[in-house]
Amino acid sequence: MTQPPQNPYPQQPPAKKNWFLRHKILTVLGALIVIGVVLNLAGGGGKSGSGGADSTTSQAGPNAEAPAEGGQAPGIGAAVRDGKFEFVVQNVERGVTSVGDQFTSQTPQGEYVLVTVSVANIGNEQQLFDTTSQKLVDAQGREYSTDTVATVTEDPNLGFSQINPGNSLVATLVFDIPSGVSPSEIELHDSLFSGGVTVALG
Repeated sequence: MTQPPQNPYPQQPPAKKNWFLRHKILTVLGALIVIGVVLNLAGGGGKSGSGGADSTTSQAGPNAEAPAEGGQAPGIGAAVRDGKFEFVVQNVERGVTSVGDQFTSQTPQGEYVLVTVSVANIGNEQQLFDTTSQKLVDAQGREYSTDTVATVTEDPNLGFSQINPGNSLVATLVFDIPSGVSPSEIELHDSLFSGGVTVALG
């Protein structure tokens, strides 16, 4: 009795999707972070250029702000500079329990603090505004980085934004801090490795 011919093309088990395809959002966010770091390194942010100053309050121009008396950091509404950027903290919202809508809602481990800041390019060439370079500081000196997913959820058009000379944008930075902790200062940077400038939030 002859054996039936064997199938020369045996069935293969269905291939599993790799991790990157199954986690598209995390992959995109990770890629954005890598791109932001590379652009920061390539752009040499934080260096004094024509029209820019390193980590200081504004020194000249109609919007110049003098340092606060007694060596205290300038506060909300003061114009401060780091590298090619001039920052003005406009508003601080504490105790936020979620951001986004019903489809994209993000909740904190503790509570969210939302810091709204305007960012103006005072240099002579485009500069990347990297939300992940900004730090929130509490009264004990502990530093908190931005919650990248929550920040993009709050402002989907923000991400890593290139700002041309003379242009500005308004960004809302989202920080996840322990419940009941009061933010004391925010440290603003024109790039990952710049000196930064401090603004008091009290």
